[in-house]
Amino acid sequence: MADKLAVGIDIGGTKIAAGVVDEDGHVLARLKRETPTTEPLEVIDAIAEITQEFRREHHIRAIGVGAAGFVDATQSTVLFAPHLAWRHEPLRDSVARRTGLPVLVDNDANAAGWAEWRFGAAQNEADLVLITLGTGIGGAIVIDGQPYRGQFGIAGEFGHMQVVPNGNQCECGNQGCWEQYASGRVLTRRARAAATDGTEIGKLFLSEAGGSVQRIEGHLVTKHAKAGNEEAIQWIADVGDWLGVGIANLAAALDPGMFVIGGGVSDADQLLIGPARAGFARTLTGRGYRAEARIVRAHLGPEAGLIGAADMARLTARRRRPANPSAKARVRAAARKGMSPKPRR
Repeated sequence: MADKLAVGIDIGGTKIAAGVVDEDGHVLARLKRETPTTEPLEVIDAIAEITQEFRREHHIRAIGVGAAGFVDATQSTVLFAPHLAWRHEPLRDSVARRTGLPVLVDNDANAAGWAEWRFGAAQNEADLVLITLGTGIGGAIVIDGQPYRGQFGIAGEFGHMQVVPNGNQCECGNQGCWEQYASGRVLTRRARAAATDGTEIGKLFLSEAGGSVQRIEGHLVTKHAKAGNEEAIQWIADVGDWLGVGIANLAAALDPGMFVIGGGVSDADQLLIGPARAGFARTLTGRGYRAEARIVRAHLGPEAGLIGAADMARLTARRRRPANPSAKARVRAAARKGMSPKPRR
């Protein structure tokens, strides 16, 4: 219905993706913008302009913003965003002042996890874990049909579980983090090394990247794996195996019914998911004596974040909005006069 539309905004380091989303999770209109700068005020300006453009054609009820970073438990403040110059940024209130609409802010992976639970791969699952594989690893947890954010709002940063003592150096400052072994950065690192070494597959990557090693990205590995290149297939299988090891650790802690794998690396589909299932089954504590969670690919693709952010914002706005505003006003007026309100005839 027209009065149940919300705008979902997915803010990344290089782009802002936005859409008008209905109560069934359908995206009715889409816009994309380059992220103007890393400065908060300019990004807020862009969000306000996008929202205004949508409002010319649609009656918008609320705005949901998914941000790649730490968001506090009140879903209002971006505490830290690695790709934007945001530190304790009161994003919810800033956007609300600019647009005059209710606003909800959450981590982008939390938003994607909610979308997959509501409309995607994990419908009818009580408990699920979403794992997003991009340059790094993000994640979200839904327990008994409710997003779990932790005491401080930062649950789901799975990529920084340490899986190899004194392992590869991570950008977070620690060593041996899971995302150093099971993310898109692994494929990028191996592809660039192959190009530098002049191997046959490395020459292919270098040619497709215009002769620049630094322009080689992990998606080229996926492309060649899908085309049947055995070396590329093995690289993705290695990532999948490490993915399964990490999932087994999460199963030991959380024991969900389903793990949903999203993000750009999931484009490899069964070339990734198959080895992940094998690594999970091999590593899981008590294997053979316990039920095993399903591991599936996400259904909603790159729009999951904006769909989930919009849906959470719409539901939150509905809970905060009185069912009958005029009735509520009569109750308040009667209370001021010290009497019970008369029923409306």
